[in-house]
Amino acid sequence: MNPRLPQDYESLRNLVLERRAALPKRIAQIAAYALDNPDEIAFGTAASIAASAGVQPSTLIRFAQFLGFDGFTSLQSVFRERLRERTVSYEDRLKTLRGSGTTQNRAILDGFVEVSTRSLEAVSRSLDDGLLDRAVDILAKAETIYLVARRRSYPITSYMAYALGKLKIRYTLVESAAGLDPEIMSFATPKDAVVAISFSPYATQTVDYARILADQGVPVVAITDSAFSPLAQSASVWFEVAEADCAGFRSLSATMALAMTLAVATAERRSGA
Repeated sequence: MNPRLPQDYESLRNLVLERRAALPKRIAQIAAYALDNPDEIAFGTAASIAASAGVQPSTLIRFAQFLGFDGFTSLQSVFRERLRERTVSYEDRLKTLRGSGTTQNRAILDGFVEVSTRSLEAVSRSLDDGLLDRAVDILAKAETIYLVARRRSYPITSYMAYALGKLKIRYTLVESAAGLDPEIMSFATPKDAVVAISFSPYATQTVDYARILADQGVPVVAITDSAFSPLAQSASVWFEVAEADCAGFRSLSATMALAMTLAVATAERRSGA
């Protein structure tokens, strides 16, 4: 592979995002599909992928060539490599950590502090003040704030629930042990708001719930990692957060800082209303 081309999925995703404004309509369509469904791109045939994305097979070749690849197969290899990286077990990640020579407790701590610092600095530089104001406006006006997240994003909404409760802001954590999530969400109205959080590979339930609530007219504030994220498609306002990782283990520092900013800023806005 040409060394100037993306060598991994993350680099490819960043390249697509950088060029998204210049993408022709059909290529933008397949680009969005590819970032939303990377497993399908890795495993599918050109014909099956094109059919699912609603484009002609030739569009896949054009998409690959637009990014500098000589054909779709070369592009597909990047998505397949992503699967190999994603399926690495936590034991294998520990082996990677040992291989890097950072097995001392202090070295592990320093590694996580370093990636957390990078993540925090990145979100501080990239976050748009106007976007933050819009999100706080939505949440400050909401009668009830619905919190939606699964898997590694769940701790963020869990702590937001704690903070909102302490701040005397009505919230609902959509997490029913009795399987009553659809009934809980049925109470939401356009007078409420949603905070939904998910990162690639996106939690299907989070994406589905955000879409359901958006279809009910409830404004959604999303925290995710891409303009092509399915959460961004349902959101009234969305934030892009990219967390750095240490030997494959990602921190949640930037996401937590943003979530707590939303909670505290919402309380401050309400107190001044």
